Amino acid sequence: MIEAKSESFWKFIDRDAKIDRTATGFKFTEGPVFSRRGYLLFSDIPNQRIHKWERGQLAVFRENSNRANGLTFDHQGRLLTCEGGGRVTRTEKNGSITVLASEGLQGPNDLVYAIDGHIYFTDLPKSRVYQITRKGDVKVVADDCQGPNGVALSPNQQKLYVADGRGKKTRIYDIAPDGSLRPGRDFAPIGGDGLKTDEAGNVWIASGGALEVFSAQGEPLGSVKPPEAPSNLCWGAGFRGLYITARTSVYHVETRVNGTRTY
Repeated sequence: MIEAKSESFWKFIDRDAKIDRTATGFKFTEGPVFSRRGYLLFSDIPNQRIHKWERGQLAVFRENSNRANGLTFDHQGRLLTCEGGGRVTRTEKNGSITVLASEGLQGPNDLVYAIDGHIYFTDLPKSRVYQITRKGDVKVVADDCQGPNGVALSPNQQKLYVADGRGKKTRIYDIAPDGSLRPGRDFAPIGGDGLKTDEAGNVWIASGGALEVFSAQGEPLGSVKPPEAPSNLCWGAGFRGLYITARTSVYHVETRVNGTRTY
């Protein structure tokens, strides 16, 4: 079901857009990311797997994933993973795993890669947002969320959005030249799980039973409600269209706007 709260919502999605089920039969899907090579990866957290969906075929990309959750790519196409078992890793092109952060972490949840080489990730149990710098240093850049979950960059990559599920709000932070965050402020009065932005500056937040969409000014625009409560989302081929992870299944819906490119 797709509902508008503002007529401007129809600039970004068709009134009759279909929410199609891509794959099903999982325990709890999360962390979708679409490769420029033409395939989708997503986590099934309880089953400790990362799955690969390509041209209608499903395969296991990684077993024993250490409770892999949020996924993204870096500029070289290497997979970056928030592992709920307590670390952030990079999968090298030869399949080996490099640990980027682990000391003091409890449950890394979601992450985003910036075009300047910085990585931002959340640790929900620690109630912190971290930065991994280009040099590999790991720093706390925000600790004012009760339960930081999804993270996303604005189209110009000058702002970072953080979904604070426990705090029932979404926060926004200006990014300083060194990649650190300036003091945050409230953006939207809902928390949630994963979130993404589009090239128009809208913010798509997986919250409750729907993707709630807000303009860059924080105006509620509308919602996309898949058959199951969504946990996260990502842009598809060419950063167009949305894949939605939702409990036991993954869904897809076409959009009229492109997503923010971060890798």
